[in-house]
Amino acid sequence: MKETTRRPRRAPEPGERKLDAERSRRLLLDAALDEFSAKGYAGARVQDIADRAGVNKQLINYYFGGKEGLYNELGRRWLEEEAEFNAAGLPLEELVMRYLRPTMDDPRSSRLQAWRSLTEDPADIPDLDREDLSDLERRQQAGELAEELDPATVMLVLHAAVSAPAVMGLTVRRIFGVDPESPEFKERYAEQLRRIIRRLAADPAPGP
Repeated sequence: MKETTRRPRRAPEPGERKLDAERSRRLLLDAALDEFSAKGYAGARVQDIADRAGVNKQLINYYFGGKEGLYNELGRRWLEEEAEFNAAGLPLEELVMRYLRPTMDDPRSSRLQAWRSLTEDPADIPDLDREDLSDLERRQQAGELAEELDPATVMLVLHAAVSAPAVMGLTVRRIFGVDPESPEFKERYAEQLRRIIRRLAADPAPGP
């Protein structure tokens, strides 16, 4: 019987190791978003996240310092994404659309925020809404909101309007009779939300 000579295993190049590490981190973050958005922080298991990502669960400790670090990294990345589209000077309806479109395309982040609101201690969540409320107050002074409207209430209503398709799928089906992920619903809902936002102005601009 002919003996097969095994070639020695080649050590990965530094660039290859970096690419593999980036891929593992990306897979873990995507899997964590799946698990946390479906089960909340307490309900998500490290082993389930690793299994979904297809990697060893020890990599969660290695790359993120554990479950909490992975959870916090998702929050940090969301803030980075938000900073890219939350540009100053945008009309209010366009700003809301910049939140709505990614929410309807990928509802996981909104579902994770719903879990945070239901289960976490408010003292543990950074107060990032004060600046957004100040922006609405400035918009009211500029006439984008009617004087009789309370900016805090408007802000809460807009938060709810953006997250509703992601967290109220059953209600969407009952009211609209369509799947909340269908193009038909997304187009109709976005256009109607634009019209509603225009009506908030002191002197509403006519719609198309």
